[in-house]
Amino acid sequence: QMVATAEQLYGAYRWERYDLLVLPPSFPFGGMENPRLTFVTQTILSGDRSLTSLVAHELAHSWSGNLVTNATWNDFWLNEGFTVYFERRIMERLYGSSYANMLQVLGEADLRETIGELGENSPATHLRLHLAGRDPDEGLNDIAYEKGCLLLLALEQLVGRPRLDAFIKEYFARFSFQSMDTATFVGYLHQQLLDPEPGLAERLHLAAWVDGPGLPAQAPVARSARFDAVDAALARLAAGAAPASLQPITTEWSSHEWVHFLQGLPPMLPAADLGALDAAFHFTASGNAELLAAWFPLALRAGYAPADAALSKFLLHVGRRKFLVPLYRALLATPGGRARAQEIYRQARPNYHSVATSTLDALLA
Repeated sequence: QMVATAEQLYGAYRWERYDLLVLPPSFPFGGMENPRLTFVTQTILSGDRSLTSLVAHELAHSWSGNLVTNATWNDFWLNEGFTVYFERRIMERLYGSSYANMLQVLGEADLRETIGELGENSPATHLRLHLAGRDPDEGLNDIAYEKGCLLLLALEQLVGRPRLDAFIKEYFARFSFQSMDTATFVGYLHQQLLDPEPGLAERLHLAAWVDGPGLPAQAPVARSARFDAVDAALARLAAGAAPASLQPITTEWSSHEWVHFLQGLPPMLPAADLGALDAAFHFTASGNAELLAAWFPLALRAGYAPADAALSKFLLHVGRRKFLVPLYRALLATPGGRARAQEIYRQARPNYHSVATSTLDALLA
């Protein structure tokens, strides 16, 4: 279904066959878009199929990234920004706009957090990077993915979805099996889409997107009705409702709604409050890695001991760097946490991938 949907959007799949290989727990990434055979992490196996947007993302790379490839790491956003946009269009076609809106809201939240960490005026928040003399790994963050996607959403709002879809489809056809740099893409965008209609380029503020810091003032802001319902549940909880009283309205929540719920809780809840939440919703016993990655930092800050064993088990058996780095950092921030983190890492390190250990060795030295 995903392949057929992708082809309907942006043209024929050019690689003949598409397969997925679920890799061992040590695999450090969510996925890797090898042509014809995508590698994926076992952490997408959540039990409710609600993390399959990662599969849509890696499939979309069969067009953006593998068919038209960034010329240098400075142009990485041309791979990932297009792919995130494409991924969410696939998910919208398959599961509806309410589902895609949740993904967009979560992505924008991650982007704003990354901008806050890097600094709103930092050159590291530009789409076009300048990595000469630096490790390209420094550019592998949410700027390329989410700011790049937002630029395409801004274009969609400006010219309309049919015109943007026609442009992207032609872009993939025109430059298939070629490399693309930012300057060439900007020129092509002006020629094909912006310049034929006076005033479009000025309204888009393309230079602010590509070579400016942070987010332009005109950046789209996503809303999710399903997250509004989660926010209402959080408000009830804040007003004193017992966690168990929320059970009837949470039975159909997806992983995304649960993650939004956990991210919306006060960051320093008492352990007793976490215990009530855990008794109602069984977070510590969850097999969903995304949910656990949002739950464990709350547990660590609260000193919620019933989650300790589950956290250790997670760090010993999951090798995805996206989860490992923030969880070790959260553990290091607790009283006595460094010794505990170093002991877990001593046991876990032999089974981690070098991509993960290259980051964690410096963190835990």
